[in-house]
Parts: sequence; structure tokens; C-alpha cells
Amino acid sequence: MGLLALSPAAALVAALASHTSAAAAEVRVSLAGSVPEWAVPAQREAPVPGSQLVDLAVYMSWRDPEEVTRLAEAVSDPSSSHYGHHLGAAEFRERFAPAPSDVEAVAAWLRGQGLRVVHIPANRHHIAAEGTADRVEAAFGTGLAGYRVGDRVLRGPTATPSMPALHGVVAVSGLDEGGAAVHPDHVTAGPSAAPPGFVNGPPCSAWWGERLASDLPPADGAVAPYVPCGYSAGQLRSVYGLEHAEREGLDGGGQTVAVTDAYASPTIRADVDRYSRNRGLRPLGRDQLTEIAPPPLTSPGGGTHCDPASWYAEESLDVEAVHLLAPRARVVYAGARDCSNVALDEAITTVLDGELAQVITNSWGSPGESAGPAQLRAFADTFLQAAIEGVGLIFASGDNGDQVARRGVRTVDFPASAPWVTSVGGTSLGIGAGGERVFETGWGVDRTTLAGGVWASPPGPFLYGSGGGTSRVFEQPDYQSHAVPDSLSRHFGGARARTVPDLAMVGDPNTGIIVGVTQTFPDGVRYGEYRIGGTSLAAPLVAALELLADQHAGWHHGFLNPALYRLGGTGALRDVVALEAPLAAVRVDYANRLDASGGLVQSLRTLGQTQSLHTARGYDDVTGLGTPRGMAFIEALGRTR
Repeated sequence: MGLLALSPAAALVAALASHTSAAAAEVRVSLAGSVPEWAVPAQREAPVPGSQLVDLAVYMSWRDPEEVTRLAEAVSDPSSSHYGHHLGAAEFRERFAPAPSDVEAVAAWLRGQGLRVVHIPANRHHIAAEGTADRVEAAFGTGLAGYRVGDRVLRGPTATPSMPALHGVVAVSGLDEGGAAVHPDHVTAGPSAAPPGFVNGPPCSAWWGERLASDLPPADGAVAPYVPCGYSAGQLRSVYGLEHAEREGLDGGGQTVAVTDAYASPTIRADVDRYSRNRGLRPLGRDQLTEIAPPPLTSPGGGTHCDPASWYAEESLDVEAVHLLAPRARVVYAGARDCSNVALDEAITTVLDGELAQVITNSWGSPGESAGPAQLRAFADTFLQAAIEGVGLIFASGDNGDQVARRGVRTVDFPASAPWVTSVGGTSLGIGAGGERVFETGWGVDRTTLAGGVWASPPGPFLYGSGGGTSRVFEQPDYQSHAVPDSLSRHFGGARARTVPDLAMVGDPNTGIIVGVTQTFPDGVRYGEYRIGGTSLAAPLVAALELLADQHAGWHHGFLNPALYRLGGTGALRDVVALEAPLAAVRVDYANRLDASGGLVQSLRTLGQTQSLHTARGYDDVTGLGTPRGMAFIEALGRTR
């Protein structure tokens, strides 16, 4: 498993290794691959004020990186005699963490440039620092300016950064301000203590097709159903073959999952407890939820374009989704100090270094692989550590389909595109009155509204859908070589590349679940519930399934993909295919998101509209290998050892 087009970074590592620390003060090297693709002169605006505070991190390579990769492959491959023989965190650091002397040399140089070293994790993978823009510019030999990226202006370097040739340095991150996008793009908040209130508009259905929109124009000659109000835990367990799991003791007991997001909701325990009572779920035990709050910010850093309150609903969704399928599992919430890639990487590292969980679910990602390839490689090195320690990493594949509607070019999200994570896409799911599967297809929705008594130009423009496609950075991992068609892995030409997602579960917000979270309403801040989805729902559901598989097997599966791809085409997975005919549903929303006083918005949601991505037989770039078949999936994973 590796990277495409990373020869400059590889050359940098060789160059750094050839210099001694004595020569470091005299020789500077370019940190190739540390500049995002959008930092180009045509998009450049005003220079960054010299007094602006900048958070950054200098990333180091693992000692013996080839052995790191070899070992990660061996402990994750069911055909290897080393399968499942994972290392503890301390043993990993002893064998592979950068030498303390190399890390201290970088830290000393940063301090000598007038920057403050704020954090070095136990694995010594990076040195986090902060300082004013003028000092950062002088240290790294580049200006900093604003760049117009869509509707935002982001900070980025004006030239390739450089620094003294200190051993082990591979990249600098944080000079740019790409940040990470929450999945899904649900209601965003202003500067409040809780996200703004949202209430589902009526009517809606208890199950697919329960209520028909016979009072509205037909869609494709048929009366469309109203979307479900939000599926219950019982409905999901039934449709995914887990209806008897909890009764038979398969409930996540003794297992631990970590959830990483930015910031930390101050009401998470109260919200999950209230949600559990309202939804007939087992309440959390006293020690079942642990929240690791992020340290307070000393500078805006990656938080400039982030709003903490808008992430609180994301945290509630992730924790509550795990609780639906694994009600006795322990949940560790590790909050990042902001929504930058560096901060979110630190949250994952906290879990790995502390051996806090066996599975980590992540419902965030950057919309595309626009960060410099050396930065992507540095972040991906963290995922190698997870594989070696036997920690499964689950990432949402994104909620914007092929990204063309949002970014103008076809691209996949990172870190979902990294070869060492399990990327989870989304489906649209119809559950019948008896908990049966009416349909399940790749999530992609076009939307049109009612205007003058008719649907305006149906199906309308693309609204959202499961992220997927082909990486422009990462080469194809071995586990995909016999499953992914060349038409996908070679979509951009050249060598075969990593294709996402790997797996899927329900993600369409129109067929999603109810989430409970404290919100800001006109009459004050209080708890409320509404329907939600996205691959942010699909990812923690898959994480819960891995917990159940670990509980059933009595050992930790860790990185799933090599075992997962052995199950393609078997009874452990349900192949998700395209709909045979158009299928649409009607959704009613309050115009003001709260009540009928501002009027209603009636929209027609046409399913299975996946842009340049396609739901197809076998592996596809919307749903991967398909969806898990509950107990068959759990038992099949257990047989891989």
C-alpha cells in the first residue's frame, strides 16, 4: 500500500537523512508536498497580517517506515501467520516512534524561531507549535496569504516552505487553513452554546410507504410516499439481521469504541440519556461514556472557519448511532481542539497512544485530497500505527457524491481515501411495516420543490449523496486488487488507485434516524429531536458492528479491509444495486425550521441519483462491497482467524 506521485517527498526524506544535525543550520531543504493545490497565484488575495496567530505541526517519519508498512500488512492479513498479533502502544513507540533526539532538534529549532512548542504526542509523530504569521513566514521561508476557495478565503503559503535539514522531517501542516468538513452538512450554528433548533415537519411515515402524498402531484405517474419520520433501533436491527443479537447477549458488552470530532458537547451525557429514555433504549451505565474534552484554544488556528456548536449535533449522532446497535459498549469521546486536520489527527493519536479503544469512528473529512501529498502521507502514517495496534479505523466517505456539484471537479474525501482505513458510504433504505427491507440502493438524491401546484422540473438538481470515487494520491492497496474493476481504479488513467468506499449502511437523511441533542430555540436552550443521516450515520453503525464482531469472536479484528474484501460476493454481505425504476418520496419541512408559522416547504426527493458514480453489481463506488448481513457478517469475520 502506498502513494502515487510522492517522489518529491520521498526525495526529501532521503535528503534529510543524508545531513547531520551539525549541518542543519547551514542547509535548508524544501518541504515538497506541503502546499495545498488551491494555493495558486490566480486565487491569491491579501497577505495575512503579521500579527495573526498560526497553529502548525512539523511531522516526522516513523523509524524504519518500510518495516512499519510490512508489519501493518502482516497483522491485518488473514493469510499471514502474524494475523491478529498486534503490538501494544508502548511497544509500537519503542520500535517505530521518531528518536527523541530528532524530535528535540526540531522543537529546539522552532523555539529558536520565536515559535512556542505547544504539544508533542507520546508517539512523537509531530511537534505542534504556534506563533505569529511574521515569525512563521521567516521560519519557513514563505509568505502567507488569503486564497479564494469557493465561498471562503483560506490562509495558505505563497511558496513551498523550507527549513533546515533536520533528520526525519517529512512535512509541515497548518500553514494552510483547509480544515475539515463535518458530515453531513446539517444545520449550521452561529456563535451560541448549542446548535439552532430544528423540528421535523409533518406529515411523515413510521415505515416506508405508510403515508402516501395523495394530496400532492404524482411523481413519474405514481403517488409518492412521505419520507419516514426516522427509523428506530428495532427497525435497523431487523433490516440488518440483528433482531435477536441483544437478546442473545451480543450487545457490545466489554467492548470500547472511540468517537472523534471537533470540540466537545457540554450536554452529551444528558442528551444520550434523554434520547435513550425516549427511544426505549438501554440507558448508559455510569462508566459507559467518557468524554476527553479538548484543551482551550490559545489562538484561532484551524478554528477560524469552525463553529463549536455546529459540531455538537455531530457528536450526539455518532454516540447515539453506536448506542443503537451496541447498547452496552463503552464510548470514549475524544474531542479535537478545533476542526483542522492536525487537531483531529491529535485526537486519534490520543486514543492510540492511550490504548483507549479497539475501534475509532470518524464522521469528518476534508472535501477532496487538496492538501499537499506530503501532508496526506504524514496523516496516513497515523493510520499505520492504528493497524499495527489492532485498532479499527472507520471513516465516513462524505456526503457530496463525486464532489462535482460542490467543488467543480471529481474527487474523493480524505482521510476516507487512505488505504489504511475502512471507508463507509451511504444507502437509501426503505423499511417496511414488519421491519423487512423494501429496497436499499446507493444514496444519491435530486431535489425539486412544489411551485404553482406542480413539481418544478423534476427530478431537480443534485442535493447530496454518498461520497465515493477514485483517489488521485493513493495507489491501490492489495486487498482491492481482485475486487475493484479497472474502470474504477484507473478512472484517471495510469496505475490502479485506491477506490472508495469499502462498505455502506443507511445514510440518506430522508431514510435516516432520529437524533437527540440540546438546541437553541426561540424560547431558550433545550433538548430536541429530529431526523438526520449522512455517512456520519453509516460510519458509527459499521463501528458498532465491528464491536459486535469483536465481542462474538473474543478478539479484536483491528483494521478490517483485508478480511472484509475476502467476504465480497458471499452471504456475509448484501450486494447493493441500482433501482430498476425511478423512486421518489415527498418531504415536508418548516420554512423557518421550527413551526408552521413561516409556511411549509414541500419537496420531491428522487433517490438513486449518484452523478458520475454508479451503484452496480459487485464492487461499486457508491456502496463498495455492499452492506453487512448482520449475524452472517459477524460470524464470517470471526472465521478469518
